[in-house]
Amino acid sequence: MADNEDQIKTNPNKYFSKKYLFISIGLSIATMAFLIYLTYTPGVLEHLKLKRMPGIVIAIIVSFMRLWFSAAKIRALSENSLSWLASFRVMLSWDFTSSITPSTIGGAPMATYAMTKEGFNVGQSTAIILYSVLLDQLWFALAVPILLISGLFFEVVPNNTGMVGHVSMAMLYIGLLSYAGLMAYGVLKNPNAIKKVVNFLFKLPFLRRWREQVSKETDNLVEYSHELRKKPTSFLLKTFFLSTMSWLCRIALPTIVVLSLLPADVILSTLRSLAMNLAFLIMPTPGGSGGVEGLFAIFQGPLIDRKAFIGLAVFAWRIISYYITVGLGMMATTWYINRSVVELRSESDNSKKTIESEVSSTDTV
Repeated sequence: MADNEDQIKTNPNKYFSKKYLFISIGLSIATMAFLIYLTYTPGVLEHLKLKRMPGIVIAIIVSFMRLWFSAAKIRALSENSLSWLASFRVMLSWDFTSSITPSTIGGAPMATYAMTKEGFNVGQSTAIILYSVLLDQLWFALAVPILLISGLFFEVVPNNTGMVGHVSMAMLYIGLLSYAGLMAYGVLKNPNAIKKVVNFLFKLPFLRRWREQVSKETDNLVEYSHELRKKPTSFLLKTFFLSTMSWLCRIALPTIVVLSLLPADVILSTLRSLAMNLAFLIMPTPGGSGGVEGLFAIFQGPLIDRKAFIGLAVFAWRIISYYITVGLGMMATTWYINRSVVELRSESDNSKKTIESEVSSTDTV
């Protein structure tokens, strides 16, 4: 653990934008409304079976299980230094920022900031978040062969996506495997490589002024990465298990929602859910909004016999998987913002008192 002096003194507001929040929610609502408009027919609600409605409750439970597994992974990576409450705060802030920023930005910077506010220095925080991302990448690397083999027996990528869809997914598979390999090499095998790349980037003119500070933090990163590499195999297996369970819960949600409306091919729905969750990673819009709703309709829509249910399925799934996370994550992120404001105000008051004390001493002399 580090003292507060070792923690970064930055404003958490810079890690997300209210503009992105409004764009993300706006795109999501607009796309859902468009899908419902295209697919809804009067009287469709009469075809809902009450005996299937508990499926929605199960979906909500699975959604909260995903949150628990994600928080448990963060706590395990901190070697239980984080309390359960702090682990949930970090994870929810990460999820929230990921949900309202473009995929290329993600929520890792906010998660790193949150970790520093929980008492870790930047190097430790970065290493833990980086290791968490690595576990996700290892899961993706495992998922790709599963989809490739399954594609020999199932129509994992719907034919209605055409050649463009199949080529895009193939490029995505290659990209994920390559990135996972680089991440594994950098974190598990040669963390000094990451340090060299980061130090090289901060030689650029517009980044040079932060070079000295970043150099110190990359040293911390390398040191903590070496510590993580010394962990027993059981540590890696435990954290990978928690990461895998979190992703399995995420993947199960679309299928559970579909099944709560009407019967469907469970295996094919699950495989398509896995494929579309990988495709979500490259959505350029904030939180993937607009794109993820469309992908749900493309991948899961053909499995829904009553086309009027497609819009309803997208709506139910997005409420459970997105809006609940945004609501809880906003509360967690606001907690960090309020804490930052209090700390800055306290520092300002202490500085004033110090100055006043020095002036008073001078006057006395």
